[in-house]
Amino acid sequence: MQVAIITGAGSGIGLATAKQLHGMGMAIVGVGRDEGKLATLVREINDIERVATLSVDLTTDEAPQAIVNLAMERFGRIDFLVNNAGIGSPKPLHETDDETLDHFLGIMLRAPFRLARDVIVHMQPGSAIVNVTSTYAVVGGRRGGAYSAAKGGLTALTLHMACEYGASGIRSNCVAPGVTMTEMVRARLDDPAFRRMNVEMTPSPRLGEVDDIASTIAFLCSPGAAYINGQTIVVDGGWSSTKYLSPEALNAEWVQKP
Repeated sequence: MQVAIITGAGSGIGLATAKQLHGMGMAIVGVGRDEGKLATLVREINDIERVATLSVDLTTDEAPQAIVNLAMERFGRIDFLVNNAGIGSPKPLHETDDETLDHFLGIMLRAPFRLARDVIVHMQPGSAIVNVTSTYAVVGGRRGGAYSAAKGGLTALTLHMACEYGASGIRSNCVAPGVTMTEMVRARLDDPAFRRMNVEMTPSPRLGEVDDIASTIAFLCSPGAAYINGQTIVVDGGWSSTKYLSPEALNAEWVQKP
């Protein structure tokens, strides 16, 4: 039985990924800070033999080894690592203080680096690491700031791991979601600027759902992806790769500022 560690597993993309990998026959080690959300994971999968959870702050020094210890003690192996945990609401460079910078880098670059470092020594040929990055690591985006820096660094780390460990049969890839329908995103759809930037510029009849991202992660953890290494798969409906504008946007009147 293969074993997958997933960070940020209590909700959103992490929860959807846990369900999909469990459905593929894997045991799940779900990691997150919120015990209540992890309880939801356990309840929804409903398989105590193949699910273990750990509530931990990923930025603490002891977190990576605690996660590895749980996986090895419960299941005796580690086949996949999905570094998914993250935070949002970044600010532009000139508005970002050192505390915010350290917070973003700590969660979305330092923590994945340290966890991968402790996990990879337990991996055998056929294993894989999937790092969840962002379209902000693929194209420039306003207000990216520390978020873009962290996700871009995670992309570079993934490329290093793909080169360093690929010959040992351990693959490393990124999944870069665009705007994905979570509760936070649904609340922002009432903002006209947010809709113009995302809905009106996406050549797809809908925005992304968490299962769109989870299914891509699941594919990268499947035999079908055995020859995919060092890649970023962008899941954004074409937002970052086209210059699409909806008919509504194309026909909108230009209003100049006074």
